[in-house]
Amino acid sequence: MTETAQAGKETDKEKVHDQKEADHHPYFRPRDAATLILVDRSASVPKVLVGKRHDKVVFMPGKFVFPGGRVDKADHRVPVAAPITAELQANLFKGSPKTEASRAKSLAIAAIREACEETGLCLGRKAEGKLPKLEGPWAPFADAGLLPDPSGLFLIARAITPPGRVKRFDTRFFTADASAITHRVEGVIHADAELVELVWVELGSKPLADLHPMTRNVLNELDKRLATGPLSHDAPVPFFHFYGGKMQKDILA
Repeated sequence: MTETAQAGKETDKEKVHDQKEADHHPYFRPRDAATLILVDRSASVPKVLVGKRHDKVVFMPGKFVFPGGRVDKADHRVPVAAPITAELQANLFKGSPKTEASRAKSLAIAAIREACEETGLCLGRKAEGKLPKLEGPWAPFADAGLLPDPSGLFLIARAITPPGRVKRFDTRFFTADASAITHRVEGVIHADAELVELVWVELGSKPLADLHPMTRNVLNELDKRLATGPLSHDAPVPFFHFYGGKMQKDILA
């Protein structure tokens, strides 16, 4: 099932910036990455968490984005409080090339790790018995006696950065309810951090108007999913990618 469409309209400024990137950078193979969209549905209008990137970072400087980043080699080895659901794993298996089970887990774990690193908000569950040794970016979980818990994640979309960009990612966009946040690390957001500001904003509000086109595409998909009621693993998962000079939108199958 394929829908050939212009997936979001760029401003003239964005088009010029993207063209300059495409003119000056060679082909880079996309790297696996994961993003976590946290949703607060406690009010009548859902809110999502976005962070403003530092003006001096290379990728999307000054833009409001969802926390995320590339998958680390060690992500599949991190012990978890519960596995990803069979339904989520099935969605991650869709598309080509096929994703191995260990890679599917790595994608979900990377989304949780990046969210905790960039926002200080951690999705975990109390470990039963002796807590395995957790270091580096997982130290906040160890300090709180938690293991990461990917069991509440849903896959919203997949997107590949167009060729010619300074950085390219094959990104899976996950979402989770804000109630899954079980630990907060203070001092993560500051003037010299990757994200200099965090904002919970209502869907459709003004702070979400100035977004990168792909961020806006994914947010629109989430909005449509939330409008139908509780999130489900059965909903179609869009795949945004660049082909023939235009952004295409397929449905993962």
